[in-house]
Amino acid sequence: MFSRRTWRNFDIVLLVTVLLLLVYGTAMVGSATQGAEDLRNLWQRHAINAVSGLVLMLLVAAIDYRFYESLDRLLYILIVASLLVLLALGEVTQGVQRWIGANAIQPSELAKVVVILGLAKLLADRDGQMDRMRNLLVSLGYVLVPMMLIYLQPNLSTAVTIGLIWLMMVLMAGARLLHLAVLALGGIIISPLFWLTLKEYMRDRILLFLNPASNPDTYYNVQQALISIGSGGLLGKGFASGTQSQLRFLRVRHTDYIFSVIGEELGLVGALVLLGLFTLLIWRVLRVAAMVNDPFGRLVCVGVASIIFIQAAINIGVNLGLLPVTGLPLPFVSYGGSSLWTFLIALGLVESVAMRYKKLDFE
Repeated sequence: MFSRRTWRNFDIVLLVTVLLLLVYGTAMVGSATQGAEDLRNLWQRHAINAVSGLVLMLLVAAIDYRFYESLDRLLYILIVASLLVLLALGEVTQGVQRWIGANAIQPSELAKVVVILGLAKLLADRDGQMDRMRNLLVSLGYVLVPMMLIYLQPNLSTAVTIGLIWLMMVLMAGARLLHLAVLALGGIIISPLFWLTLKEYMRDRILLFLNPASNPDTYYNVQQALISIGSGGLLGKGFASGTQSQLRFLRVRHTDYIFSVIGEELGLVGALVLLGLFTLLIWRVLRVAAMVNDPFGRLVCVGVASIIFIQAAINIGVNLGLLPVTGLPLPFVSYGGSSLWTFLIALGLVESVAMRYKKLDFE
């Protein structure tokens, strides 16, 4: 576990990139909450979550990733059970059930890592056979259970995220586009029934995205986000000097709309630096995937790269008004303990693969 020879392959560039993102996020959480008496200590909590998450990342990396492969069923059962417990006993906050114990743990966040591990195992066991519709349906059934339980919280955005992770992973595993098109057509056919199951606020968000003029009051935060980003210009108004964020025109600015704070205070340059860090991080993860001959290790890396890309793209898309409003945080940057730990644990898995993809003959 702590062999010096094993740790020689630890990806230092990936670690440094993550550290830069965490520093970036801590600084921006501090800026976004400056002057708000009830939020002024959040940057410290974010920093503590980052440090504890880094410890988790190193502990996960220290264990051979093939050990996690043997735990796929147990982890799946545990996460499904925790989601069921959440629906039965979880704390209700603003009409949703997402936390167990005073906003401490979000099982839906941990479910992302568990789904990546379990799906990687399932697809690896069917390596070279994912061009069969039966295997594609088995993989879809595997993710539908946690997706439905998360949707019932209700948490549509996380359920959709898991669905997109499945899509990217099965594509990399060799699923046929024709089969995916058939499933997509089936989804379109039943979409009217799905629409009826949506909560009213979910339907309102989609309708508002399609027609912003229909409810100017509800569109307020999206407008403020666009104003924030647009007013930042090339270099921004300066750290902790944004008018929209500091004067609290922009709501939930330390979580969902932190990218707007970055755009206003650090400008286009600051936003491009952030995008550059995300690009570098995803490239390092995919680089590990490309070096691995083991299908399980390769698919784990693909899943981790997918979740970082998907959540970053959705969060930034919402801030730019290109997607309907969701509650997905910006990875490593937005405030939120469970989300931060989830991403760092996921990167720990990638580091574990990077450290051990060259299996020695005498091992």
